Amino acid sequence: MTDVPPADTPPASAPSTNAPSADDSREILMALDGVTLAFGPKVVQQDVSFTVRRGSIFAVMGGSGCGKSTVLKSMIGLLRPRTGRYLVGDEDYWRADDAHRVSVNRRFGVLFQSAALWSSLTVGENVALPMQMFTQLDAAAIRRLVELKLGLVGMLSAIDQYPAELSGGMKKRAGLARAMALDPDILFFDEPSAGLDPITSARLDELIVNLRDGLGATIVIVSHELPSLFAIADDGLFLDAQSHRPIARGSPSWLRDHCDDPQVFAFMHRARPETPAERHE
Repeated sequence: MTDVPPADTPPASAPSTNAPSADDSREILMALDGVTLAFGPKVVQQDVSFTVRRGSIFAVMGGSGCGKSTVLKSMIGLLRPRTGRYLVGDEDYWRADDAHRVSVNRRFGVLFQSAALWSSLTVGENVALPMQMFTQLDAAAIRRLVELKLGLVGMLSAIDQYPAELSGGMKKRAGLARAMALDPDILFFDEPSAGLDPITSARLDELIVNLRDGLGATIVIVSHELPSLFAIADDGLFLDAQSHRPIARGSPSWLRDHCDDPQVFAFMHRARPETPAERHE
């Protein structure tokens, strides 16, 4: 992909703080280039540019209301950018026809914040649904694959349970199994640790890393849960709610240890941002 600036040569609108570039030869799976996202006259984020490489866990970070989930919605095809390009491979997603976008979307798996399980279906039926809709597999083959996906997330014993019978962590794992139903190239997670206790959250973090390491999955995660971000993400972008722009690029751990932007520092260290007057004392 030669027509999108690589992460180590940012354009003029790039974040003001960037981690030192690593010698990373992994394939670029997707890239946002100068993207502006808006609802009517309200601009949520502008000048958003970054790349996601195969096998990475890329975090979209920032405080509440900065537009993290809006960026994810655009990446999974639910919100067309006002300006800029979104490339998946070498194809401009939003310039492609509807049939091509549907084909691309089948390469995505999405875990929504609430898990978004169908309450009237069992866990197994929830996981089976994408296979029934988008493949020609028979019932026996689908059942075997459902058992495989649930086994990967430690939920095989809950295959015949309904979502109302599950804990919050179990719902997230069931949602993750469904996200993997069609063997996607890229997984998108919207606040996967939200509402979970620390132990359950840590177990989910471990599961996400195992999926990356064991299956070679590429993951884009939206989160403001610092322990999870530090534990799993190896790259990321920090969005600022005040300027409506990305202001820092790098892994959460690098930003915590090296970024001196006051907004990023305050977020990463759970501190109150300094006022301009305090900054100059």
